[in-house]
Amino acid sequence: MEMEIPGGTNESRLMNRTLYEFNGGVHPDEHKQVSTARPIALAPLPKQLVIPLSQHIGQAAKAIVSVGDQVLKGQRIGQAEGYVSVSVHAPTSGTVTAIAAHAVAHPSGLSDLCVSIVPDGADQWVEHASLDYRNMEPSHLRNLLRDMGIAGLGGAVFPSFIKLNPGAAQKVPTLILNGGECEPWISCDDMLMRERAVEILQGAAVMRFMLNSDDVLVGIEDNKPEAIAALRVAAAECGFPVEVIAVPTVYPGGGAKQLIKVLTGKEVPSGGRSTDIGVATFNVGTAYALHRAVNHGEPLISRIVTVTGNVHRPQNFEVLIGMPVAELVRLAGSVKDDTSGYVMGGPMMGITLAGDDVPVVKATNCILAQSPGLFPPAPPAMPCIRCTRCAQACPADLQPQELYWFARAKNFGKTQEYNLFDCIECGCCSYVCPSHIPLVQYYRYAKSEIWAKEKDKKAADQARERHEFRQLRIEREKRERAAKLAQRASAKPAEVASGSPEDAAAAAKKATIQAAIERAKAKKDSVTPKNVTDLPPEKLQEIAEIEARRAKIREIAQQPVDE
Repeated sequence: MEMEIPGGTNESRLMNRTLYEFNGGVHPDEHKQVSTARPIALAPLPKQLVIPLSQHIGQAAKAIVSVGDQVLKGQRIGQAEGYVSVSVHAPTSGTVTAIAAHAVAHPSGLSDLCVSIVPDGADQWVEHASLDYRNMEPSHLRNLLRDMGIAGLGGAVFPSFIKLNPGAAQKVPTLILNGGECEPWISCDDMLMRERAVEILQGAAVMRFMLNSDDVLVGIEDNKPEAIAALRVAAAECGFPVEVIAVPTVYPGGGAKQLIKVLTGKEVPSGGRSTDIGVATFNVGTAYALHRAVNHGEPLISRIVTVTGNVHRPQNFEVLIGMPVAELVRLAGSVKDDTSGYVMGGPMMGITLAGDDVPVVKATNCILAQSPGLFPPAPPAMPCIRCTRCAQACPADLQPQELYWFARAKNFGKTQEYNLFDCIECGCCSYVCPSHIPLVQYYRYAKSEIWAKEKDKKAADQARERHEFRQLRIEREKRERAAKLAQRASAKPAEVASGSPEDAAAAAKKATIQAAIERAKAKKDSVTPKNVTDLPPEKLQEIAEIEARRAKIREIAQQPVDE
C-alpha cells in the first residue's frame, strides 16, 4: 500500500509499504560474494577496440567514419538509423583500422558489422559539456540522449529516449529504479550502488523531471545490505522523495514486470508496456549512464562488468565498450587450462560466446568463465512427465509444458495462443525440470520462427501489392491510350470519312485493341475464386484484408496520371 506517514523520512515510509508476490520463481545458488570482495577497478586501454554498430534493440547504427580516420574519445562513429535506434561512439581516441564483420555476442554465433579502433594512448576527449535539461524542449533533450547512445543497461538495451517520453498524458506517476540483480554470479549493479549511489539518484532526478513522476521507488533484493544502506544515505540528501525498498530475494525478482508487481501490486498487461499502468522502470546502471550524459556531456562508452567464474580474482571492472573478452578476463586472472568457454550474462539467461575475441557491448553485465567443475554438462534430456513443476515456477503465469509441445510440433499458431511472447526466457522452467528439457531453447526457436514468418509474409505482401499495382497501372495506361486515340479519331471525321485504306486500317486496329481490352476485363470479372468454401474464420479474415488492399490499389490506379 501507499505510505501512511506523509512527509516522513524514507525509513518511516518503508515501514508502511506493503509488498506483493508474483507467481513462481526459484532460488539458485547466488555465488555473488566472490566478486564483491574488491572495489570496482578501471580496466586499462586494450590494444584494439571493436565496437559493434548494433548494440541495442532496433535498427543498427550507420557508420559515419571511414578507415584511416582519426577519432576522439566520445566522438560519434555510428549514427542512429530509424526511430528505434541510438548512436555509437568511440570509447577512446585513436585510428579507425577497419569497418567490417566481426564476431559479436549473439546466440547465433554470427558476425556483425563493427568499427575497429587502435587507441593512440592519449585518451583525448571530443568537446563536450553538461546539458541544461530543465530549460530544454523535451523532444530536443530526448534527441540528444538518442545521439549520446543511452540505452537500457539491465539486459534489454532498449533505447532510453523512447522510455523517457511520457506520451500524451505528459506524466508517468511512478518511476522505479531496478536494483534487483537477481541473476546468480552477477554483482555489477550491487557494486555500482555501493560506490556510486549519489550519481545514480542524480540520474533518477533527470528521469523524474522528464517523466513528471510523483513517486520514485528503488527496489533492491535484500541480499544486498551494503547497496541498500548506500542508497538510503544518498536518498536522504538527494533533494526529492525517494523510497529505497528491500524486496525478497527470489529469481527472477529483478525482472521489470516482477519488480513492478512486488512494489506496486500492479500487473503489466499481456502485450502491453509498463507505462500503460503508469509505471516506468529503469536499471540503476541506466540511471548512472544518464547522469554522466546529462551532467557531464559524456556518451555511453563504458560500463561496469562482473568478471567471475573460473578466474583467480573475480572482480568488477569499469570497461570501455569494444574491449575484447580475452583481455578483460586476463585482468581477473584467467585459468585457460580449465576454462571450457565464456558466457555473457549469468547462467540462467546468459549467451554462450563463440570465442574470447568477442567485444564487450552495452548489454555486457557479466563475463562468466565456465569450467567442468563449476558448470558440469547438463544431463541428456528425457521425455516430459507432465509434472507441472515448470508451470509452478513460471513467473509469467504461463503453461511452459504446453508451449514446449507446440513449439516442438512447430505449431507456432498455438504457441501464440498460449502467450509465447509473454515468456521472459528467465529459465526457471528449465531449472526445475526433472527431465532436463532445455525448454527455453524451444521457446526461443518458436519466437525466431514466428518472427521469420512475419518478415517473409510482410515481404510477400509488399511484393504482391507492387505486382497488383503494376498490373492495374498497365491496364489504366492502355485505357488512357485507347481513349486518346479515340479522341483523336473523332477530331478528324473528315479524314476518316475520306475512306483512305490507311485510315481504315488504323481504325480497325484501334477497334481490335479496344475489343481485346474489353474481353480481358470481362474475363477477369467473371473469374470466381476457388477453394473458398468452409474456410476457418482466420482465413476468411485474411482474404477480406487482401481484397480490401486490392480495392485500395485499384482506387489509386484509377486516378489519372499527371501530364
